[in-house]
Amino acid sequence: MNKTELINKIAAEAGLSKADAKKALDATVTAIKDALAAGDKVALIGFGTFSVKERPAREAINLQTKEKISVAAKKVAKFKAGAELDAAVNK
Repeated sequence: MNKTELINKIAAEAGLSKADAKKALDATVTAIKDALAAGDKVALIGFGTFSVKERPAREAINLQTKEKISVAAKKVAKFKAGAELDAAVNK
């Protein structure tokens, strides 16, 4: 499902126009993105939790040259599915 299909599904389920559904989806994505950028986590009961995880710096090997390279530390977005979502996927 792509963004357009998701907007159509939201509009149909919620009885909204496609324009309003797009605004709602964009606002939701922006709110989650802003919260994660601020270091917060977003917990949607029954759906899942979005959080930020810090990956430490490490050494890796370039597979083509067999050279050791250093990979900088970085933050990554993480999602853990909630029980209801997990149950829906695994039925």
